[in-house]
Amino acid sequence: MDSLSDRVRQFCSQNHLKLNKDLGQHLLSDEGILDRIVTAALIKPDDHIIEIGPGIGILTAELLKKAGKVTAIEIDERMIILINEYINQNNESTNQRINELTIINQNALTTEFPSKSYKIVANIPYHITSPLLRHAFLESEQKPTSMTLLIQREVAEKICDEEDSGMLTILVNLFGKPQVVANVPPKSFLPPPKVDSAVLHIDCFSQPKADTETIEEIFRLTKAAFGQKRKMLRNTIGAFPRGGELLSSLGIDEKRRPQELSLEEWIALAKKSKEHVQDDKS
Repeated sequence: MDSLSDRVRQFCSQNHLKLNKDLGQHLLSDEGILDRIVTAALIKPDDHIIEIGPGIGILTAELLKKAGKVTAIEIDERMIILINEYINQNNESTNQRINELTIINQNALTTEFPSKSYKIVANIPYHITSPLLRHAFLESEQKPTSMTLLIQREVAEKICDEEDSGMLTILVNLFGKPQVVANVPPKSFLPPPKVDSAVLHIDCFSQPKADTETIEEIFRLTKAAFGQKRKMLRNTIGAFPRGGELLSSLGIDEKRRPQELSLEEWIALAKKSKEHVQDDKS
């Protein structure tokens, strides 16, 4: 039996498909990693899965065997017909039952996500990692119950690194618990990307760790601090009106740098900052 890599190569050749590098199209061709993604997502028969950037439908075909409903959001119009063709070929060769599939030819970053429970499972173009997480967590009324993403390894590890945090670390950890499930070498894709990849699973909380106003204040503060992350807090947040007082009131050393603060400290800073604003108004 041909390997997944052989089948993907043959399918692309038959359809004269040239992948668009500007859209970050790298087709997953490793059956082991495909299985790790589907297993990590903990898919149940009644789940609604949102897939972003399905390409020709390699992951889509596997999701349809597990979930009751899959919505695939694809920006490249060329792929729409190919998704159905690939899935039909795959179904014929495996004799598997296929569940409900909806394909949407849109940009996932501007597509409204479902109003009812859903999970996101996707091999995404790496350049949309940050905006996709923001769209799912900050811009969508209904948050996903989990996200299982194949992304750049360096970014996945940064998201999970609470000792040397970044903006994405703070964002994700406000809304869920991230974990690197598997590391993925370039040879697992067609064509191979120039960087290593990883499967990141985020088990989302039923409620974020802070209310909406506090989260907005967290990102106002972190935007200023991480905009000059090599500088001490006294030169970023400390430069705000009453900024030095804000740091000292919480016992935060103004010589620390933003990546050294814990999520709990950012939440406390945001809450105290809101109190200062209210005091100034009264």
